[in-house]
Amino acid sequence: MSQQGGAGADNLACMRPSDPWLDEFLVRERLPAAYGRTVRSVAAPLAERIAAAARPGGIVVGLCGPQASGKSTLTAVLGRLLAARGLRTAALSLDDLYLTRAERAELAARTHRLLATRGVPGTHDVALGLRLLAELRRPGRTILPRFDKAADDRGEGEAFEGPADVVIFEGWCVGAAPQPAAALTRPVNDLERTRDADGAWRRFVNAQLEGPYRELFAPIDLLVLLQAPGFEVVLAWRQEQERKLRERLAREGAGGKRAMSDEEVAAFIAHYERLTRWILQEMPARADAVVALDAGRGARLRA
Repeated sequence: MSQQGGAGADNLACMRPSDPWLDEFLVRERLPAAYGRTVRSVAAPLAERIAAAARPGGIVVGLCGPQASGKSTLTAVLGRLLAARGLRTAALSLDDLYLTRAERAELAARTHRLLATRGVPGTHDVALGLRLLAELRRPGRTILPRFDKAADDRGEGEAFEGPADVVIFEGWCVGAAPQPAAALTRPVNDLERTRDADGAWRRFVNAQLEGPYRELFAPIDLLVLLQAPGFEVVLAWRQEQERKLRERLAREGAGGKRAMSDEEVAAFIAHYERLTRWILQEMPARADAVVALDAGRGARLRA
């Protein structure tokens, strides 16, 4: 979770070729200098659009994108740019709303064994998400959750002093719509063929999108999609992300915490394949803005 506030000297409309805050951000986040072009050509226009949509009582910006597509980085940059316009920005990640490990184990025992794995609709605390989206836009202190992926469990994170003018709600399936029932009959990968042969898991996930998650996504005022070139590149992105996590945990000597191997990432991301492919097919036509990504995560704002 991140928090931004206060006016700054930056002017979104006339960002210089080298802005000190941007240079510092790139170093801190270990990003290539080329990301500065993305800030100027994608993030700055998006921030302008968000600022123009801001209103009393705050707005919610939904930021959807597949695993490792750069959602968190873009969220942080947007927060900095919106702060330059005097807009207080709170960031809420769908990942931080995952049910606890114990809650998912209970859900899996009650409903379907695949629900022990975090990710798909049905494995988040929807009631918590709705409460936070409302609280963040009101005066007062809100403690946000924080999901530790290495521990595969949820705890407490940072505090935000509201009210927020903008809440950026980011996640891999934020704003997703349910699939037509007929689309659920054919498995999309080995996971579905071998562990969901009767389709019960995918029907449950789709029912979540039709019901509770429709309510969770209803507060979104502006929907932005980070569009990968295809599902095939998402696996490579996610494996790269997990390798970086392994390196960080090794540097920190993080005890029993561990990151997944490349093989484990491939097995894990199979849980996301169906809905990722559906989002890439269905969402571009209704998103308020689409950021087209290439395999190297180069970005182009299309709407």
